[in-house]
Amino acid sequence: MNPFKQKRDLLAALREMKDGDKVISCPECQAKHTKDVLLENLYVCPCCGYHFRISAKYRLRTVLDPKSFREICGSMKGKNPLDFPGYEEKLLNQQQKTGMKEAVLTGTGKISGYKVVVCAMDSRFMMASMGTAVGEKITRACEYAAKNRLPLIIFAASGGARMQEGILSLFQMAKTAAAVARHGEEGNLFISVLTHPTTGGVTASFASLGDVILAEPGALIGFAGPRVIEQTIGQELPEGFQSAEYLLEHGFVDQVVPRTDLRQTLAFLLQVHDRRGKR
Repeated sequence: MNPFKQKRDLLAALREMKDGDKVISCPECQAKHTKDVLLENLYVCPCCGYHFRISAKYRLRTVLDPKSFREICGSMKGKNPLDFPGYEEKLLNQQQKTGMKEAVLTGTGKISGYKVVVCAMDSRFMMASMGTAVGEKITRACEYAAKNRLPLIIFAASGGARMQEGILSLFQMAKTAAAVARHGEEGNLFISVLTHPTTGGVTASFASLGDVILAEPGALIGFAGPRVIEQTIGQELPEGFQSAEYLLEHGFVDQVVPRTDLRQTLAFLLQVHDRRGKR
């Protein structure tokens, strides 16, 4: 599937959801569903399995035990370190539109009783681009998990570095990768969950460093876009080469897990890690 067409179709579908229309068409198979049907199926098309994008808060509700989430660094938000024209206004607009301070939600919670530290990126907020605030929130979450010897789960979704913060946004790649490394030095578990899309500096840093790397079906995962790569190397690329399924075949991810099975899969991994630590 053409990822650019998929994105346009998906945005149209999400606008329908926001406007409260009774019927939502699946961008993949064109089947029509009510919002209630999609909600019952975690916004996965029951006909073809297409995964709609979801907010960070909703994603955490799908995997965490009820009422177990406690936010970390909830007041932290991005600034304008380079005085980029119009950036402060754009941040304010995104905050009002999404109800989030920044593009990632971090905190603690429980999955089947196992306490974890979680980070969930939200593509509604400037395509979850990684600026200084996003990098700092993820780094602090890693440090909290390391200090308290807790498993870390990060749900990645990003368009890459945040251009309005220039080189400062690129620094976050090294900072988050180092924080993940320190978390793992004592045998702490890090599960990386790649959702649609996970690209750019996020893919090239912490998202690819999980002890276990999971991905949602159909997720676009890569560093540069297909057109950029084709123009750079002068070669035609295989169909769907940046899809979760293609990357699974080539050993980049460990398992492609439907959203409806993700909570159970995470609980199993946490149980295995817990038993291993008690030996």
